[in-house]
Amino acid sequence: MNKVKTKFNIRDLENLSGIKAHTIRIWEKRYNILEPMRTDTNIRLYDIENLQKLLNITTLHNFGYKISAISKMPDEKLPILVKEILGKKSMANHVLNNFKLAMMNFDQALFLSTYNAVLQEKSFREIFYDFFIPLLEEIGMLWQTNTISPAHEHFVSFLIKQKLASNIEKLLMDPVKHHERVYVLFLPANEIHELGLMFINYELALNGYRSVFLGESVPIESLKDVKTYFDNITFVTYMTVEPTAEHVNDYIEELKEGVINDDKTKLYIFGRNSRHISPENLDENIKIFGTIGEFSEGL
Repeated sequence: MNKVKTKFNIRDLENLSGIKAHTIRIWEKRYNILEPMRTDTNIRLYDIENLQKLLNITTLHNFGYKISAISKMPDEKLPILVKEILGKKSMANHVLNNFKLAMMNFDQALFLSTYNAVLQEKSFREIFYDFFIPLLEEIGMLWQTNTISPAHEHFVSFLIKQKLASNIEKLLMDPVKHHERVYVLFLPANEIHELGLMFINYELALNGYRSVFLGESVPIESLKDVKTYFDNITFVTYMTVEPTAEHVNDYIEELKEGVINDDKTKLYIFGRNSRHISPENLDENIKIFGTIGEFSEGL
């Protein structure tokens, strides 16, 4: 399962490029844009170079270049032309391909150069909403369809975490503006997907709120300890894979009994497993958010 994928079928190319498999076959047959290998059973397979070429072609095609013209260009010209295009103001609409290429090739330099180029036009907050969130959503789909390996996901997630951490650090140097509540951010036991929680921390710092970031896999006993240090706490958590759908309501009940048990304490919940929480377990102190944007608008 953790083996890095280096060969891709036509459906993988469709998932990664957004170009329908039928169109890719037509381009391949009519213009010879790709050079697939074939298995003993005559199934087409494509290597990483073919994938990179197709992503570059997709970018050029989205900018109005005709496939007939692209097919006549030398292969080495394609990435050069793409870089020229992505260096213009219109790059913001097509940078996602570069992030995907960086992920597939484990190319940290490409990720950073693309990020720094976009940063000339957009704030970090805009980059996260415009590019990182769509990229992470697409990664989830690509992982489920076995187009990418967990190694790809870990690689790009780490790079995004680096950017989040550096931007949060800058914001934490500013004085806190709102002292009425403290936000305590944590992930439940055995939950390790902290990117979303980190971005919530960024939004809180950006808006001048005090936060305490506890991070991944925090036991309930530790949350009880935090209550001895602060009044008016809003606990914030993300439930991506833990607790599971089967156990999430038991977990909420345990939180209500031991932590969210007075009028001063609130709980905000994010993540896909939150949809399994029964309405009976929600009250005025426990709220589920569908997106980070929904939460940020209320700050």
